[in-house]
Amino acid sequence: MTEPMATRRWRPGDRREKRAQMIRVDQAGEYGATRIYAGQLAVMGERGAHAAEIAGMAQQEERHRDYFDAMMVRERVRPTLLQPFWNVAGFALGAATATIGPEAAMACTAAVETEIDRHYQQQLDMMGDGDSELRETVARFRDEELEHRDIALASGAEQAPAYALMSGMIRLGCRIAIEASKRI
Repeated sequence: MTEPMATRRWRPGDRREKRAQMIRVDQAGEYGATRIYAGQLAVMGERGAHAAEIAGMAQQEERHRDYFDAMMVRERVRPTLLQPFWNVAGFALGAATATIGPEAAMACTAAVETEIDRHYQQQLDMMGDGDSELRETVARFRDEELEHRDIALASGAEQAPAYALMSGMIRLGCRIAIEASKRI
């Protein structure tokens, strides 16, 4: 006999778990993006090529992260246990690509934002017409991430050394980070 919905206890796979998973992974991604940009700016400085664009994108990522931080507190969603790793890995990725040069820093942005677009679109497809607050926020943030990708491409991302290889590796890393942050 099944329990009435109002008295049924939570079970793995419930809608609440899926929403928490979305919030957790989106916060982790936005946190990682802030760390990538911090690493790039640490190497490039404030006056380096594309530093103004990177600083502007970093501010938007901070706003995105602040939103998901607040949502996590409000909805009692635990952060990923991988957050300390994303702190170091994100900064290192940003610093490494900036060390290669401004085009490589932009190639990193283009690759990351391409995967974030894919990830956010999958979430939007999964939500359908439900969950209007989260859906509207994800859609707005996705649009801003696409702007970042377009800025990066217009700023010479594809002229980075070994662009195709670098982009593919960064995109694969993003996909792995997304899946890991959902679960851990």
